[in-house]
Amino acid sequence: MTFLFGWDGGWFGIVIGALILGLVGGFFAARWFFARELKKNPPINEKMIRAMFMQMGRKPSEAQIRAVMNAANKNNGK
Repeated sequence: MTFLFGWDGGWFGIVIGALILGLVGGFFAARWFFARELKKNPPINEKMIRAMFMQMGRKPSEAQIRAVMNAANKNNGK
């Protein structure tokens, strides 16, 4: 019985190893899920830019919309 519950350091190493593997695996899983959600639901799109211009009382040209999209993508690191 003392073999199963004894303190020999082996269990401690297994627990620390499992904790590290769980943290690394959780980090990569969360990063993957976050990237997938951003791809499905981008933070801003052309329709939102058009609506923003219309609320300001302006009729945007396609060049203006592309310029705003490029600026947004450049600031997001894409």
